Amino acid sequence: MDKIRLKDKEFSLFIPEAEILDAVGRMALQLKVDMEGKNPLFVGILNGAFMFVADLMRALDAPYELTFARYSSYQDTASTGKVNEIMPVRADIRGRTLVLLEDIIDTGITMCFVRRRLLDEGAAEVRIASMLFKPDSLRCDLRPDYVGLVLPGDFIVGHGLDYEGLGRSYRDIYKLVR
Repeated sequence: MDKIRLKDKEFSLFIPEAEILDAVGRMALQLKVDMEGKNPLFVGILNGAFMFVADLMRALDAPYELTFARYSSYQDTASTGKVNEIMPVRADIRGRTLVLLEDIIDTGITMCFVRRRLLDEGAAEVRIASMLFKPDSLRCDLRPDYVGLVLPGDFIVGHGLDYEGLGRSYRDIYKLVR
């Protein structure tokens, strides 16, 4: 589909699924090299990262441990600037390398909060793998360790990303037109 409509917003095709999967495949190759000999815990950040997590874990195709956590800082199409911890990491993280799997980093506020919290709770190191990254939107000192695609500041949906709970199930990514 070239265009979709979600509630009061119209979106146009921005990134086809094939381009997303190529980027995820490149990330998986680098992660395999970097995690060699370690016992990493991969942490999928819900809700948005569920499709990215599935794509990445299939590309890794190895017996890594995976868990999920949920944080929120968005309302409508903008960040509130406040992070709500809805479902914290429940696994024992002390002394382990954690790889946070995030769908998109724009302001970076959520990942700054989560990284700091997990290090304070005893993780040996916390790396961040983000399917998408909007460096021009950053509002904190954060650089993800692994990035699939670098994007401009457009509001986007699809492949796990939503607008008011809708649009996550699209395979492609769409950007806001109006």
